[in-house]
Amino acid sequence: MKARSTRGAIGVSWWSRRFLEVLESFALGTRLTRGRSYARRGQVLRLDVTPGRVEATVQGSRAEPYRVRIELPVFPAALWERVERDLAAQAFFSARLLAGDLPAELEEVFADAGAPLFPSGVAELTQRCSCPDFAVPCKHLAATFYLLAEAFDADPFQLLHWRGRGRAELLDRLRALRAGATDPAGSARATDPAGTPAPSGPDTGAPDAAIAGATPGAEPVPAAGAARVLAGLPAIPLDQAVDRFWLPPVPLPDRPPTLATGPELLLRQLGAPAPAIGGPGLLERLRRAYRTFGRS
Repeated sequence: MKARSTRGAIGVSWWSRRFLEVLESFALGTRLTRGRSYARRGQVLRLDVTPGRVEATVQGSRAEPYRVRIELPVFPAALWERVERDLAAQAFFSARLLAGDLPAELEEVFADAGAPLFPSGVAELTQRCSCPDFAVPCKHLAATFYLLAEAFDADPFQLLHWRGRGRAELLDRLRALRAGATDPAGSARATDPAGTPAPSGPDTGAPDAAIAGATPGAEPVPAAGAARVLAGLPAIPLDQAVDRFWLPPVPLPDRPPTLATGPELLLRQLGAPAPAIGGPGLLERLRRAYRTFGRS
């Protein structure tokens, strides 16, 4: 495995650059640079990301490669459930994640939940290498960090997988939560004994189940999109709101999210090709071609 970057900084996406910036903020910068040449010479032979653990095999000066392991605590299930509810409640996050992209605002969502997405201190990382070097990180660990950042570039969900949620599981949860919050068929309104739908809405004081995001007998799901903001607003007669008709009912954020994405987004959704047809090398060649076509 070789680093795709042949000079300068490694990492092109905001999440991989942020990951390396965080590591360098731990005063590991000079030690990290020792592994950059290892990463670019292809001396990382294997890299596997699993929940809470990254394992790699790095060829050093000896005949037998060294075994590297980097551990980071996974988020508990209850915390992931809270984050998933927060993400599903906003169509922006669901759209970006379902499209295979990580919006920069994602880091703030995790921070608000009390779980920083990136390591908050060097002590949070457990670093082990079978080499005789006493320095931590040694150049074999440093090379692994660089290749790990590029693995995050190729598949951003690897970062979330390291924290305990794989791509398929996370996206399935978001789809289920979004469906429960917005599916009108699943939000049966209350009925009277005769089976006639009971009135709902602001005039009766009973919230519409579709707006509240609740299904009778099921776990409540937070409302999504505009319903999340509008559900708690009082009903105002139209003749009393003419002067504010074209204004938002609540203040808009200073920097609304955007759906701007790179031209190679499809490659992120498909993942790396099999080694038999070119593996990560083919993926990088396709990525450069997509960017070239996107500029033309």
